[in-house]
Amino acid sequence: MTRDSGLRTHDSAGGQGLQVMSDAIMEILEHGKTLAVVGLSSKAARPSHGVAAFMQSHGYRIIPVNPHEGSVLGEKAYASLDEVPEPFDVVVIFRRSEFVPEVVEAAIRKQAKVIWMQEGVIHEQAAERARGAGLTVVMDRCILKEHAKRFVTGGI
Repeated sequence: MTRDSGLRTHDSAGGQGLQVMSDAIMEILEHGKTLAVVGLSSKAARPSHGVAAFMQSHGYRIIPVNPHEGSVLGEKAYASLDEVPEPFDVVVIFRRSEFVPEVVEAAIRKQAKVIWMQEGVIHEQAAERARGAGLTVVMDRCILKEHAKRFVTGGI
């Protein structure tokens, strides 16, 4: 996966290195197979749990990041991204927007490739900081819905 500086619009002249947002998302979904899910809950009724379970059932490795959990979906949970001992590709954020900057800083330290802010999670300054550090940023989109649009027959 390339370390794109962010999602870009398509250059109609077939320009160099520019991507349609959906192409960038497709690249993330095809190549970013290890997801550190910040705010993942063991409560099945929580959106984070349903989304992570769906992604896990479609071949993604889930690393739960939540200081209040011991394990989720059969995987050991970590209190923070900094405590995760293995590499991960995508940081999926299920936290309120005010917590995004600290998650982005940890993702940069851990050399993640992508910051994915779920629906309703928006933080422009943190997104710019991530892009400036070479991470691709997806904001205010559901990774489950984006996966289903591209890979699941009939959508969700």
